[in-house]
Amino acid sequence: MTEQPARATRTTPAARPAWAVVRVLRDRNAALYLGGVVVSGFGSSAMWLVAGVWVKDLTGSDGLAALCVFALWAPTLVGPALGTLADRTRRRPLLVWTNLGLAVLLLPLLAVDSPGTLWILYAVLLVYGAAGVVHDAAESALVAAAVDQQLLGDFNGLRMTANEGMKLVAPLAGAGLYAAYGGARVALLDALTFVLAAGLYMLLRVHEPQPRQAGSSADWRARTAEGARYLWSHAVLRPLVLAGGTTMLFAGLNGATIYTVAEGLGHSPAYVGLLYVAQGAGSVAIGLAAGPLLRRLGELRFAGYGIALTAVAVAARALPYDAVALASAAAVGVGLPCVLVAALTAVQRETPDALLGRTAATAGTLLFAPNAVGLALGAGLVELVPYQPLLVALGVTRLVTVLPLLRRQPSRASASATSDRSSSDAKPA
Repeated sequence: MTEQPARATRTTPAARPAWAVVRVLRDRNAALYLGGVVVSGFGSSAMWLVAGVWVKDLTGSDGLAALCVFALWAPTLVGPALGTLADRTRRRPLLVWTNLGLAVLLLPLLAVDSPGTLWILYAVLLVYGAAGVVHDAAESALVAAAVDQQLLGDFNGLRMTANEGMKLVAPLAGAGLYAAYGGARVALLDALTFVLAAGLYMLLRVHEPQPRQAGSSADWRARTAEGARYLWSHAVLRPLVLAGGTTMLFAGLNGATIYTVAEGLGHSPAYVGLLYVAQGAGSVAIGLAAGPLLRRLGELRFAGYGIALTAVAVAARALPYDAVALASAAAVGVGLPCVLVAALTAVQRETPDALLGRTAATAGTLLFAPNAVGLALGAGLVELVPYQPLLVALGVTRLVTVLPLLRRQPSRASASATSDRSSSDAKPA
């Protein structure tokens, strides 16, 4: 970047992301959180890959293997209801017990050894996904209280870096462990990482008042809906979450073309792994820079520029050159996380604590559920439409979602006023 921020320092632009890392790691709670993300993320990334391979080996069915991904993602459709749980109890104990519960949950997988026992795997994955929704909602809410507000953007960027870094390393380790010892050993590894993560969360130092206890089922439904109402009424969160959901819908459509792109370049399906590595490297890089960029640009422009970069990269992927395909994958890795980091950070900053669990879970559903829809639609489109014009159309259409984000951002005062009104309206009678 050529311009200096309003309060210039002697650090160079390249050094700012490194300084942001130091700032976060100096914060005890932030460092412990990131440790938990790295540890549990390693086990989860390994398990998510191995589950599909395990089913494929036992049944030979691609469809049954794909059901593993569906089982993991299906609970996001009821994310707002699950997220309400994070507002009904203290978040740190909830994180600890959720991680310990997940460790125990994985133990029945030791009995999976034939097609007739696969129902155990699917049941575990379904509960695994539901627990993950609760975990993410509680984590997002507790981070806002435990981590310095000035560090939220840096922290969320580094969490993205940690997650993507684990996706580059853990699947290879999981595949190797599976090849040598089978799926049960990978399940035990995942269980161990959850126990270690629970230990790290126990070390967090944060004061949490006891929240109001759950009432009737009607009260539960009413309070669950408050997260959606709050998002829709907020001048900053609404465009961010809508743009993020639209972006993830297009990401699913684009993702469905990945094997067709490899085939069009004259490569085997294994070439897709190289594209994923390039994309992961881009995501690691933007995670390190996210905090400084958020402070300079604000959430709306940071998200908008990321979407614009992704749109150009997707359209460029239609060109039949390996170098362009790899550069496009890296650019998507840089651009795609921007709207996700911006939306999560804005939710944490702009949402009252009493609403934060269900609001974060609602935002998660609106952000990630469209990805599954896009994958399903894309799987049909690639059979009907040549992939080059499809990619160009996806890139151009995605640019339309950028326009509302690149307008002048609301002032902090107006955003705060919106938050105050929504918070007041959301309080129980």
